[in-house]
Amino acid sequence: MPTTPVDQTVTADLSLARKVLETEATAIQGLIACLDERFTQAVDLIAGCRGRVVVTGMGKSGIIARKMAATLSSTGTPAFFVHPADAVHGDLGALQAEDVVLAFSHSGETYELLRLLEAIRRLGARLIALTGHADSTLGQAADVVLDCHIDEEACPLNLAPTASTTASLALGDAVAMTVLVRKGFKAEDFANLHPGGKLGKKLMRAEALMHQGPALPVVALDTRMRDVIYEMSSKGLGMTCVVDTATDRRLQGIITDGDLRRHMTDSSQILEQSAADIMTPHPVTIGSTRLVAEALKIMEERKITSLIVVESDRVCGVLHLHDLWRTDLI
Repeated sequence: MPTTPVDQTVTADLSLARKVLETEATAIQGLIACLDERFTQAVDLIAGCRGRVVVTGMGKSGIIARKMAATLSSTGTPAFFVHPADAVHGDLGALQAEDVVLAFSHSGETYELLRLLEAIRRLGARLIALTGHADSTLGQAADVVLDCHIDEEACPLNLAPTASTTASLALGDAVAMTVLVRKGFKAEDFANLHPGGKLGKKLMRAEALMHQGPALPVVALDTRMRDVIYEMSSKGLGMTCVVDTATDRRLQGIITDGDLRRHMTDSSQILEQSAADIMTPHPVTIGSTRLVAEALKIMEERKITSLIVVESDRVCGVLHLHDLWRTDLI
């Protein structure tokens, strides 16, 4: 069957798309061989910065610089973007001696960036250049230069910034992630900086969702089962914590709907028994500062619907699977 113009267009489009992706992938792969002690020097400057990291760049490099500033800020390193054109019209006042400037420029000869060099040196701030031309004016002026050289752009005309911006984005991410590890940044720290959206919900702490105070089902060891059942029904979680009131509510066990059904089958005298007779000792627990995502994993692995939240073995709340459903975690 002969090919149609539509078939030829599809073939040409896919061929070009594959070429673009291959070129950009090659550009990133090429950075690996360029990594040397200068990378560690750049990480040292950022990780040890006592001020802020001021990220700057023009045009497409400026867009990558904005993303770099956002990535650093979200992973525990105070950073912000300054447009180089605005910097020479007053925004340079935000720069301080203890800051580190991270400048993105593929050519290393961007006029607006070069105008900042004298002011950066006068203030005493440190300068890291991320450029495709390490021997450029910007590269030579920097305290540390990160080589982001590429052989060609992915643009068929070899003009539009494509592979160069992809490579600088990847190298910037490599810096930010290395700084993250160097500073000991953890998931708990990430949670504190990302309270919004679905990501924020996944990183929420157990104490933020747990039932506590009057909503917490809890009975003493000697509570009669008639009152235990009332407590479970009124709190609506299908369970209750059993505590030792003599030791300031130290957790002793748990009673669930399943425990009630099993004991009702075994004995008709269940209402004459106490919580201590019916409870399951050593229930599964989690600390109040642990992530909700961890709590969900425990519930799934143990096939349970409630998880008791404790601090120093004392009950402070209960997490229920339904609470996680309501926050779109499941």
